[in-house]
Amino acid sequence: MAKLGAAAMSVPTQKARRLSVPTQTAIVGAVTLLLCLGVLRLWPHATDILRTPIFDGYQRLHPRPNTDPPVAIVDIDEASIAALGQWPWSRQVLANMVERLHALDAAAIGFDIVFSEPDRLSLSRAVEALRKEGVSVALPIDPDRLDSDAALARALSTANVSVGLALTDEAGQSPLPAKAAFSFGGSDPRLYLPQFSSAVGNLTILHTAAAGAGFFSFPASRDNVIRTMPLFSTAGGTLFPALSIETLRLAQGASGFILRSNDASGEKGASHPGLVEMRVGGFTVPTMPDGRLRIYYSGLENMTVISAADLLSNRLTPSQTQAISGRIILIGTSAIGLRDIVATPLAAAVPGVNVHAEIIDQIVAGVFLQEPDWAAGLALLAGFVAGSLLIFVTCRCGAGVSTLAFLLLSSTLAALSWLAFVQAHILIDPVGAVATLLVIFLVLVPLRLALANREKQFVKNAFGRYLAPSLVERLAKEPHALQLGGETRPLTVLFSDIRGFTTLSEGMDPQTLTGLINNVLTPLTDVLLAREATIDKYIGDAIMAFWNAPLDIDGHEEKACRAALDMTKALNDLNHSRSEPIRIGIGLNSGPACVGNLGSVQRFSYSALGDSVNLASRIESLTKFYGVTIAVSEFTREAVPHFAFLEIDFVRVKGRTTPVRLHALLGDETMAKSAAFSSLETQHQTMMSLYYKGEFIAAQQALSALRTQCPAEISGLYDLYCERLTVLIADPVGDEWDGVYTARSK
Repeated sequence: MAKLGAAAMSVPTQKARRLSVPTQTAIVGAVTLLLCLGVLRLWPHATDILRTPIFDGYQRLHPRPNTDPPVAIVDIDEASIAALGQWPWSRQVLANMVERLHALDAAAIGFDIVFSEPDRLSLSRAVEALRKEGVSVALPIDPDRLDSDAALARALSTANVSVGLALTDEAGQSPLPAKAAFSFGGSDPRLYLPQFSSAVGNLTILHTAAAGAGFFSFPASRDNVIRTMPLFSTAGGTLFPALSIETLRLAQGASGFILRSNDASGEKGASHPGLVEMRVGGFTVPTMPDGRLRIYYSGLENMTVISAADLLSNRLTPSQTQAISGRIILIGTSAIGLRDIVATPLAAAVPGVNVHAEIIDQIVAGVFLQEPDWAAGLALLAGFVAGSLLIFVTCRCGAGVSTLAFLLLSSTLAALSWLAFVQAHILIDPVGAVATLLVIFLVLVPLRLALANREKQFVKNAFGRYLAPSLVERLAKEPHALQLGGETRPLTVLFSDIRGFTTLSEGMDPQTLTGLINNVLTPLTDVLLAREATIDKYIGDAIMAFWNAPLDIDGHEEKACRAALDMTKALNDLNHSRSEPIRIGIGLNSGPACVGNLGSVQRFSYSALGDSVNLASRIESLTKFYGVTIAVSEFTREAVPHFAFLEIDFVRVKGRTTPVRLHALLGDETMAKSAAFSSLETQHQTMMSLYYKGEFIAAQQALSALRTQCPAEISGLYDLYCERLTVLIADPVGDEWDGVYTARSK
């Protein structure tokens, strides 16, 4: 192997001498650059996780300039709810609000609220309820005047109002017809705009009376920040505008919208149809292909916000009255309990109605953020140019100069992106280009340093051909780890075996037998791994596992006992689906063992050996003899005194001269504290004490009383002792009795 290794090293060494260090660096750099650009081209959204917060930061650093906004908000705030009562209010109150705004000459009114159900506070409903109870009610006025929904409809019909609706894919009602007219330049936008199956709309009487209807549903995003808003969406095949542009349409007295697609006359061809712009009245709004508007927030510091309580109680200041006249009024809520609070790039929590106001203000101001089709190509070109420059510098200069070049080029790309945002309101993603520079820098600079000592690198590469990378790294850090032998550690060892497996497997073909073993061992293994065991090996239908190696495990004896109990539960669950139940025996022992890489020079594995391991195996074999499922040694029992144990025997196992006390594990600390187990444990221990003292007749009498209340888990144990005591009474052993039972088989 030494000759082979030398040959492997000699070939690359000779090739390396033909190429200079700068040439090798340039080749690797070019490949890295092309790979990075290829990834960015194939997965353009790979940079979204960083690009989105960067663009948010741009808005926070340079928000849209504040104007004298054409919009004001009537806020159903906490003070209004405190003054007028909990929401929902009577529709008569809302009708008064609309009439009041109309009287103050509002240009248009938009409800960021949906009225999908009849008003439960309507007086007409109260009269109807009284009459159903047999009460005679005489009305001094027209009964229709008591219907608050009709009152709101009358108010809507006299004002310039757009009602709101929520688009949804959940079970909802079929939407009523849209109020606005639409004309298309190019293909029908309903083919590619956001589509919903239904809508939560307003009562027919309200929808019919209103001059407009627009949706206020915000699109979902990964972090719930509202950055874009669809200006148009479809519900059940009906095209609807957003609430913001619908109220803007009403304010201008426009009859509808003009939607222009990228396949319209005069537009350049596109591979996929998409919206380019929309026109409403005197405003033209550029859009994203799916009809979304990228919102450029200002914070609306100059916008007037009027409390609904102040409006209804006629407590408006002169400036508030002036702010209503000729402006679009949006009615929404900031009350926490009404759950219309959203996040924007400028603030973590703002009323949702403010977003609609931002859209109106942005359209009227004519300031838009755009990410043109050519922006992605420009970002790739910038990455290519900057990456090529960095490769050129790195090939000819040291690490210090390369670092300065990387920082300078990255700063330049970030600065150009920032200037495009500030000066032209164009979004150009700097993340892909900067990430390309970072990858090139991280690849080439270490490579440049490594090539300074090529012979050492070639040796490492040669050994890497014959050893797994993980073993190479471990050999470098811990060369002694590959040596045979190990260390002595205190372990808790578990052996488990399927009872009667030979009989169970008779008549099974190999495939069926393999499936049976896998079905049994899989849930048992899951339990062991969940309890932090190290799975040593599978021996046919048996499992060997241990705790406290290679890592220290606090309370490993208790975790082993819990694992054994969980294994029995898992097997019981498996037996529910079987006509013939499967039983297992589990043996546990705690003590020192040699653990490490054990085996031969050619092949070894991480395992454990020693007297404590052998004893655990013998204990597992004895579970069948004693008729118990889980048997543990006294050493494990002493470390877990609070579990439910019953002593089995004082036994000398095969191949071991020193006897050991065995205990049956029946349950955890919950069972141990139960009154039934406490009684059983007391009587059991009395019987065992008489047995060890050689008082066999008294022990037999105690056993007879004990067998009437013993659980099924240890009935086999008591059958064994009944037989043993009968023999001892018939043939006494005399003074030779020491209470130790010698097992005659493994």
